[in-house]
Amino acid sequence: MFEQIRASDIYVQYIDAHFSKGSFTNRVQVKTGSGVRWLTVPLQNVKLETEIRRTRVNYQQPWRRKHIEMLKQSYARGKFSADMVSLVEEVYRHGDETISDLAIRSMDSICAYYGLTRGKRILQSPELNVEGSGSAKVMGMVQELLGTVYVTGHGAQNYLAHEIFEQAGIEVRYMNYKKTPYPQMHGTFTPYVSILDLVANVGPAGKEYICSDTINWREFLK
Repeated sequence: MFEQIRASDIYVQYIDAHFSKGSFTNRVQVKTGSGVRWLTVPLQNVKLETEIRRTRVNYQQPWRRKHIEMLKQSYARGKFSADMVSLVEEVYRHGDETISDLAIRSMDSICAYYGLTRGKRILQSPELNVEGSGSAKVMGMVQELLGTVYVTGHGAQNYLAHEIFEQAGIEVRYMNYKKTPYPQMHGTFTPYVSILDLVANVGPAGKEYICSDTINWREFLK
């Protein structure tokens, strides 16, 4: 996500999409001394047709305390672990009611730490007032913003109608993840963990590892 932000001029947070069970919307992975573990934010009575912006966080469980304890323990030897824990504690302190508000606050915190949004526009999908769903809605948002290139993550290959974008004069480009290794604790390097891992291990210099480029959809699908 943060590499998409760095690669874009305008980043749209798609918060009126439906919540998807098993996605990364409310969970991330972190490395620990006993392997990779999930940090999950519990939710209240989630139904699959519920929009992300209306999906409420469940604070009946002490998950914030458990998350922070796990992070402190797992990254105790990290050179910049204090930076990482401070970011998490500040985000959790607000007690955001919905998972979208919590996710946006988390994103803003990291973007500020790495200076990723300087000179960029960050919008939320409801601001654009584009109807529909799937490819049609995504394309409508790009057109509303007068965009000529749409940058997306790999999951879009399962539903995106690429030719429709081309016919509308919009190039679809996928992230071409470099997965550049950085100094990381707890065994063999893995890029499939939360950016909190990068903060704890590398600190402000970690921005240089957020460096992936993009690739045209036809080349990507090959």
